[in-house]
Amino acid sequence: MRRIICLLLFFVILGGCGSSKNSSSSTGNKTLYVVTTTGMVADAVRNVGKDHVRVEGLMGPSVDPHLYKATAADAKKLSQADVIIYNGLKLEGKMGNIFTKMGRKKGVYAVTEDMDEKSLREPAEFHGLYDPHVWFNVSLWKKAVQKIEEALVESDPSHAADYKKNAQEYLEELDKLHQWTKEQMQSIPEENRVLVTAHDAFGYFGDAYGVQVKGLQGISTESEYGVKDVENIVEFLTKGKIAAVFVESSVPKKSIEAVVQGCLARGHKVNIGGTLFSDAMGKEGTTEGTYVGMVRHNVKTITQALKRTP
Repeated sequence: MRRIICLLLFFVILGGCGSSKNSSSSTGNKTLYVVTTTGMVADAVRNVGKDHVRVEGLMGPSVDPHLYKATAADAKKLSQADVIIYNGLKLEGKMGNIFTKMGRKKGVYAVTEDMDEKSLREPAEFHGLYDPHVWFNVSLWKKAVQKIEEALVESDPSHAADYKKNAQEYLEELDKLHQWTKEQMQSIPEENRVLVTAHDAFGYFGDAYGVQVKGLQGISTESEYGVKDVENIVEFLTKGKIAAVFVESSVPKKSIEAVVQGCLARGHKVNIGGTLFSDAMGKEGTTEGTYVGMVRHNVKTITQALKRTP
């Protein structure tokens, strides 16, 4: 009953409190209120918008966007927002209908909507859909930043020059991050460049930086892993004499711990190389709570673990 009441309240707020489609077309000195989904999107908006925006992300640290369900409080924030910006490519699958409805009343943008399909991964097991984890290729994430610039300029043309300047500065920082990441991955012996994680979130990372990637679960954490999946990963690690696996901040550790125990039973010791940020960034106010800091943390963690000899 409580769930039904909350659901009804959600749609009342959704339908009754939305601002008009053109409400933020000219904000003057007014701060633009932007609601985003993931931390990665929120951080990019802050870098492009700076003092002209107030950004609120719905999904904080350790939150899995694949499984996220919007609340009545989220609906209120979305209805009050001047602009809504989200990842897209079904990452926030359970919220897709909300964005469609909100898009009739205000600016709603997916940062991936203009990306060239040739640059997107289309794994066979994802049933004809694209892999949404585009932020793991820093060069590709630049396209998301450019989309955010476009969204802010369109929503608040009075500050267009500032948005363009901020975006250019941030894009230059991402160029440096992309090059640094390539250099760090190349410092790992080629035979050790194997990244095994809880779910298949790092495909773009592997393609961009020359790393073989294996995930226990599929691209979406909605897909359950089973005994056979654990056995397959254990076989892979044992045969390849791979020394490290990684947990993810937004995925329970038990899946990877099962893999470690399975390897021990086969006489192969594998270490947990550290915790990676995959679908969520670190806590606000920390280095890992920014996109650049998150990428640097992941790269350093992977590099340190995989440089070790088995």
